[in-house]
Amino acid sequence: MSELVFFSGTMNCGKSTLALQIEHNRAARGLQGLIFTRDDRAGEGKLSSRLGLVTDAVEAAADLDLYAYAVTQLSGGERIDYAIVDEAQFLGADQIDQLARIVDDLDLDVFAFGITTDFRAKLFPGSQRLLELADRVETLQVENLCWCGARATHNARTVGGEMVVEGAQVVVGDVAESDREVGYEVLCRRHHRKRMTSAAAHAAALSPEMLPVAPA
Repeated sequence: MSELVFFSGTMNCGKSTLALQIEHNRAARGLQGLIFTRDDRAGEGKLSSRLGLVTDAVEAAADLDLYAYAVTQLSGGERIDYAIVDEAQFLGADQIDQLARIVDDLDLDVFAFGITTDFRAKLFPGSQRLLELADRVETLQVENLCWCGARATHNARTVGGEMVVEGAQVVVGDVAESDREVGYEVLCRRHHRKRMTSAAAHAAALSPEMLPVAPA
């Protein structure tokens, strides 16, 4: 039986790397996949990982019917054995329904990869619908660590180095580009709740109140 599988985790936990690995393994067996993505760091129509791997993909714009696209490709003689969807959290709930229809009506496995919650610890619409519809949900085992050493479970957005909890749900940024105006950092729940990023913790450790000896 074909399945809709949702692979989830925090930022920087290897989701895109696993997506590319699944594509590689199946392609090596002569299978052909349909790859969707949205707002990848490498640009439109690309699926990339932080390890430097990249492949072409179909940009799943908000107005793209994923099921209709797959049917059109099949009707035109294209072979599709499975589908991979990266950055699935950015898809609309209706597009997740379309992925489920690809599984049920076309009998194709669909492997979706995405972040479950945003920088406010709120579910992305696409991730919420995947949790509701997926045949299987897999939490990626490459665990991220908060600056304190605890398991990182939350994604924090920083603007000018300060953590923020308001703003648009989707703003382009990366955990690997801390010098950008908008950046991201993974934190444990405790420090996400306290808005204590690594920079804030470092600044607090150097403040006069935290020093063992009063400054001269």
